[in-house]
Amino acid sequence: MNHSLHSADRATHLKIVVVALVAGISVAVIGITARTTAPDSQTAQVIKATKQITLTDSGRSTVR
Repeated sequence: MNHSLHSADRATHLKIVVVALVAGISVAVIGITARTTAPDSQTAQVIKATKQITLTDSGRSTVR
């Protein structure tokens, strides 16, 4: 068994190139699909106070 890459045959070099190519493509695909899908995650929402309002509680819980 020869452990040198310099004296490896053509098939071994081809296997190494194919494995590296598949690994690189899989890392790129995982990186692209791992993005967050929230479009407003980088924009700030500004709310200005215009007038006073009164909030009352009716005793019911609101689920949003």
